[in-house]
Amino acid sequence: MHELRSRIICPVDFEKAGKQTGYLRLPFSSDVSAYGWIGIPIAVIKNGTGPTVYLGAGNHGDEYEGQIALVRLIRELDPARVQGRLIVLPATNTPATMNHSRTSPIDGGNLNRSFPGEPDAPDHRPTAAIAYYLANAIIPMCEALLDMHSGGKTLDYVPSALIRRDSKDDAHFKRKLAALRAFGAPIGYIIEGGSPSAGGGSRPVTITALADSLGALTMGTELGGAGTVTRTTLRVAQRGLYNFLTHLGVLEGHPLAAPAPAPEPRLVTVGGPDYYVHAPTRGAFEPAFDLGDEVAAGDLCGWIHQIDEPDAPPREVYFARGGVAFCKRPIVAVERGDCLAHVGTDWAG
Repeated sequence: MHELRSRIICPVDFEKAGKQTGYLRLPFSSDVSAYGWIGIPIAVIKNGTGPTVYLGAGNHGDEYEGQIALVRLIRELDPARVQGRLIVLPATNTPATMNHSRTSPIDGGNLNRSFPGEPDAPDHRPTAAIAYYLANAIIPMCEALLDMHSGGKTLDYVPSALIRRDSKDDAHFKRKLAALRAFGAPIGYIIEGGSPSAGGGSRPVTITALADSLGALTMGTELGGAGTVTRTTLRVAQRGLYNFLTHLGVLEGHPLAAPAPAPEPRLVTVGGPDYYVHAPTRGAFEPAFDLGDEVAAGDLCGWIHQIDEPDAPPREVYFARGGVAFCKRPIVAVERGDCLAHVGTDWAG
């Protein structure tokens, strides 16, 4: 049992060799279960000597590539192949994952905007309790972290992996950049200085920002989206996962890892608000670009139509910055403020 001021109880022994699976138990009293608990699945795979690595998915419940890749890893990975320790949470925000939603149906909590959490968060706010346990019990044990995301139901990405660089003197940046290249996604992007649209700000509200602040080698992904998976995005997810672990020395010569060298990603930067296009009004969005297109500043992003006012001209929206449009909203219906697209500009180093 892991001793910590937390409402979560952990049944696995982090020091035990082999493969263990179980559920982090977060007490939850409800109308249907007075003395119940939320079970957050966890696996620990340990053998030999090597780094401790956190592997997470289901941080947002409607992002599926990472969830599938991690449950397959838990089932299929022979502990004898491991040199180190893997701590795997395939459904990190379990209420959201079981609801197939970005946020928790219990408290509306967005786990990836909830760090560092609260130790005594009550039953009606489980997201803060999960964030606190991860921030204080799990992540401090880890030398490296991979948090696997996709675009969910409202965005679709060219399969990508990402790292953060909050300043030019980031001591871990070279190691993160090497891991980004090793993952081998088609796009590798660097978030410079924090992104307001992706949880940036003055404090580490995301799991990757928190892990960065603790000195871990930290990476995330955006592997696809549109509320579904494809064979292509799942291949990128699974191969990238094994590439990452091979790069860290946790696995050696695994057949699912890419032959060295891994495919070289296109490295791009994502910065401030002008990298994003947001809807200025509600309506039906008709895109003027395809996912992966090269665009220039001032290019037309699309039109927002008022279908119930057929004689009204559509509202045109434009890209403020040029680059590769590697993220696109797949849903036609939009409200003011919805993200329609974002671009990355080729990274200059």
